[in-house]
Parts: sequence; C-alpha cells; structure tokens
Amino acid sequence: MTRRASRPPPRGPAPAAVRYNDWRAVELPAPGAFAPSLPVSVVVPYYDTPPATLARTLAALERQTYPRRMLEVAIVDDGSRAPPEIPAGLALDVRTVRQERRGVGIARARNAGVRAAAHDIVLFLDSDMLPEAGWIAAHARWHHAVSDALTIGFRAYAAMDGIDADAVRRRAGSVGEMLAGRPVDPPANEGDMIRTGDLASRADDPFTAIAGGNFGVGKGFYELLGGCDESFTRWGLEDTEFAYRAYTRGGLLVPVRGAFAWHQGRRAEGRAEKDRDLQIQRGKAAHLIAHPGYRGAGRGRVFQVPQFVATLAAGDCPAERIIEAAATLLADRARDLALRIEIAPGGGRLERLRDEFGPDPRVRVAPALSALDEFPASPFHVSVPAAAAFPEGLVHRLRARLKDAAAVRAVLPDGAEASMTRAWALHRARRAGGAPGDYGDSIAIPASSVGVSIARRAPGAAPRAVGYPTPWDRLRGRWRDARGAAAKWAVLQRSARLAWRRAARVLRPGAAP
Repeated sequence: MTRRASRPPPRGPAPAAVRYNDWRAVELPAPGAFAPSLPVSVVVPYYDTPPATLARTLAALERQTYPRRMLEVAIVDDGSRAPPEIPAGLALDVRTVRQERRGVGIARARNAGVRAAAHDIVLFLDSDMLPEAGWIAAHARWHHAVSDALTIGFRAYAAMDGIDADAVRRRAGSVGEMLAGRPVDPPANEGDMIRTGDLASRADDPFTAIAGGNFGVGKGFYELLGGCDESFTRWGLEDTEFAYRAYTRGGLLVPVRGAFAWHQGRRAEGRAEKDRDLQIQRGKAAHLIAHPGYRGAGRGRVFQVPQFVATLAAGDCPAERIIEAAATLLADRARDLALRIEIAPGGGRLERLRDEFGPDPRVRVAPALSALDEFPASPFHVSVPAAAAFPEGLVHRLRARLKDAAAVRAVLPDGAEASMTRAWALHRARRAGGAPGDYGDSIAIPASSVGVSIARRAPGAAPRAVGYPTPWDRLRGRWRDARGAAAKWAVLQRSARLAWRRAARVLRPGAAP
C-alpha cells in the first residue's frame, strides 16, 4: 500500500517587510476577491452597558459578511453590577468571561479576552458600537497577509433613539443608511490621517490615530507586545500606549476605512468625566510613551521608558576610560537616556564600574539582556565604543543628523564608528530578516560632521552647537510629506497655532522679549 505524502501545515502570514510604515506596499486581494481562510475572535469589553445597547451591537455582529462558522464573540464583563444579557436565539457563538472590578478595567478586559480567544486573529469592539457588515472582513483581510499588523478602524457617533436590535438586524442597507438624517460626529482620527498621509508618511507618531473601540491584531503579536498595560485604571490612553508599543516594536499600523463602526451616542455624552480622567492619565502615559508629544518639558526627569538607550562597548579599555566615556554620555544634551556598559564578566574592572555606577538608575553594568530586549519600547538605540574619542553631546548630534531616517552611522575622528538606529527598524529586521537599513534610509556621516572630539577639544571650550529638531523643523517635514491640498492645509493650521502660542508667550506680562 502506497502511503500518501502528508501535506505541509498551512503557511501563516509573514511579518511586515516594508519600508517605514508604508502599508501600501503589502499585496492584498481586492475586497471583493478576498476569500477568508482564518477564523476570527471578536473581544467585546463590557461594563454595565444597557441591555438594548448590547443587543444592537450583537445584532450588527450577526449581519457580518464574514462566515459565521469562522467567528466567535467573547464578551468580557469588567465586574458589572448585573451580568450582560445575551438575547435568546442569537445566531452567534457568544460566550462571557467575567473579571473582578478594579477601577476602569478595559486593559485587563482586553487581555482576558485574548486569553480566552480560540483564534489567531483578534478584533476589539466596544459594547456600544454598531459595526458595518464588512467590518470583520475589512480587518481580517490584513491579518491574513501580515502577522504583525495593527489594523485601525474608524468610528462615527450618532444617537440611536427609536432603533432596536431587530431594526439593526433587518435593515435593508448599511448602518449608515439606517442612520441617515441624524446628527453625526465624524471620526476623531481623521486629523491624524490627513497629517500623516493615512499613516504612510515618515511621521514618528502614527500610533496616535488608534480608535480604541475598533482595532485588530494577531494574537501572537499581541502576546509579544505583552498585551495592554493593566496599570491603566482610568479612562483613556491605554489604547494609545499599546499602539505606541506596536509601532516601536516594528509593527505595521494600517488604517482600514472599510472597518467602520458607529458609536451609540454622541461624542459629547459623558465627555467631561472622560476628559478629567484623560488629564490624570497623561502623567502616567509620559512615563511609557517615549515621544516628545507626550513628555513636553521633561528636562532633567527620569522616565520609566527612556527615549534613548546608549550601549557603551567596554572592549579592553581600562576602567578609568570607561568611566570617563560613560560620564560623557550621561551628561549628553539628549538627557532622556539610559546607559548600558557591556563588559565581560569577572575582573577588577567590573567591580570598579559597579561601585561607580551601581546606585545610578540610568546605568546598567554588564546587563544580562541585549539592549533591544531590555528596552524594547525605547525608540532610539545608540552604540558607542568606549575606546573611541567621541564628542560631547554625541547622542544629541546623532539625533539631529538622523532626522526621519531609520539609522545613522558616524565615523568618529579616530576612525571608530558610532550609530543610532530606530527601534522599529531593529525589531522589524529581527522578525523579517535583513538589516535595519532594508526598512528605511541609512545615513553615513564623516567625522567632520560629528563635532570636535574630547581628545582634541581645547580645555574649557564649549562643544559646537548642533541644531536639535525644533517644532518648526517637524512642521517643515510634515509639509514635505503632506499629500494633497487637505494635508497641506492641516500643516498650515498647525503652523498658525504654533505661531500664536509663541506670540502669546512673548506678549505675556513679565515674559522675556
């Protein structure tokens, strides 16, 4: 009897291998030609949602074009006073997971939902949202092609008075057509789309566009990121922080306009309380999102996630030279920095360095993990040999020359090399293969562009000034990347606001001219 050759296991989606966040480079079937082959879990965080509201949401999920046999819904009850009411006769595979109430537990609820999910594609939908019929398919089409995509849906806000679950289930057209004539608040993330060219420009903050009640991710990538941060126990920014980690870890952030849902209620409802929570959350987010837009004037502060991670390769240098080089890096104008001193175990040098830097929370001596594993969410990674004669302010200078590229390599005056690389490029290269320069521009600069080295600088002389990117520099970059009149107009509006703020500071009584 001839044994039939066994079929190889089905090949899963590959990690993103595009330059920057150019999701347009991914080859996908047209929406009409998409044939689903992977099942989907929909996670619905829930807390005291009115029964009629949840019933409408579930009715909208019944109307999805995605095959029902490939779909499950997990409702995660965040300690409600009464459990969710699941309508009888619902044509969906629905189960409920309950967790204890400990503040606003939406981050914990999402994590619990992923743990309970049976499938590798996980979509998140708030319990007060009505997804259009193609919502699941629009998200899932991307997760069939890319293993580390974060798909970002869109949502508008409308009142639902006079509409029940049966009306949603039996409607003739789309949800939008059913709501025709009602006042609508448009998607809040459209401004981010205009500013970033639908997230395809080189802007370094596409993560701000996430709509927390409507996004999708592969289960494996979600777990790699560590899920949502459960220390967020108030409303807001837990989704932005998650998207920040996805972006910094080299994930592909994809705006999916076909993944559209309607929030049941106008945007202003309950807004005052949410804004109060959001203001409190900003202080927490500043420690976790290492981006100037979330840290403001953080000069002199130490944050949980540093913006720059500098690795000093000790080599055979004597301890005195390593200490001098480390002190120079710690005094860098970049400031928001952690330092790693890579040195072989054993010997008097290691003991000396631990005595010198052990109490400093910014310094790791002989770290056990690689820089990328120890600081996966820090956006800039710097490598410097301790034996090199490098200039003061090296990190600051490298950042100024990096601009929006993926990596910059500097030849130092003595021929050694220092480099700065964006974390997303390092993570993407680790998953997809190749080098960071395969996924973005890599710049090489000569010694003359780096500055005067410590060894050659006259005693007491100030280091040469290097222009760090200012808000005006960033606006010029956004103007260059903007596509179309609407994007240009958005940049002009931001320029006008910045000019007004500057003028207001100058004209304020007591302000310096």
